[in-house]
This record gives sequence, structure tokens and C-alpha cells, in this order.
Amino acid sequence: MDNIRYDFKIEKDDFERAGEASSNIKKILRQLGLNSGIIRRVAIAAYEAEMNLVIHSNGGSITIEIDPRKVTIYANDRGPGIKDVDLAMKEGYSTASDRIREMGFGAGMGLPNMKKCSDDFSIKSILKQGTFIVMKMFLKDGD
Repeated sequence: MDNIRYDFKIEKDDFERAGEASSNIKKILRQLGLNSGIIRRVAIAAYEAEMNLVIHSNGGSITIEIDPRKVTIYANDRGPGIKDVDLAMKEGYSTASDRIREMGFGAGMGLPNMKKCSDDFSIKSILKQGTFIVMKMFLKDGD
């Protein structure tokens, strides 16, 4: 398998299209014949990242890179940044508004779920600039 890369632009508050990027990523991985366990983990992590961009950022992008050893997801957004990353990583912590919660989002599981689904997870956030997340899922022999 050659290295493959796809980029998806994510818009702030675009709930109509929210989930499209992660759904497309799932289709791509299925077409490549990756095993269902990897596909599931990547799809969950990509969806959580996508929803965080829609809900909390001023827009950004999700990039997926696939190589023979791993799938890497890059989630990059514009502002506002995360004040306390350690706190944001705690299950149940959320800064989502009441409006977002009424829509069924904002349970505070996005970042923890991204980390759980990843073999390697890193997050960097700068206030008033944005947040950059890298998630790697390693492919096992035979996948």
C-alpha cells in the first residue's frame, strides 16, 4: 500500500454536514480492506475530532494519512484554544453551551475517546490560536 492522504475542511457550527468527514474516512478505510477493529477506532476518533471542530472551534481541518504501518489523523483548528488541556482530557468535563447540550452533544467525552482510540495521542493548544491533535493507530501484521 502506498501512502495515501485525504484532507477535509470542517466549518464552525456546520451541524448539517457534521460527521461527513468521519463517514468518508470510514468508507476509504473499508475500500482499502483494513480490519474492522482499526476502522472502528479511526472512525470514532475522527468523528470526535470533527465534532469538536464544529462545536468548539472557528473551523479547521482533519487530515488522514494512511501508510503500510499506521493510520494518522491530524485535527487542526483555528482558535479559541483550550485553557486547561489536562482538565479538558478528563471524562465528563465540557465547556459546551446549553444549546449544544440540548442537541445531544457536549458530554465531555470527545478528547478522552480520541485518546482511548489512539495508540499514540498528542495535543497542543495555544489560546486565541488553536488546537492541534495527532492520533496514530498502528496496523498489526495482516491488517
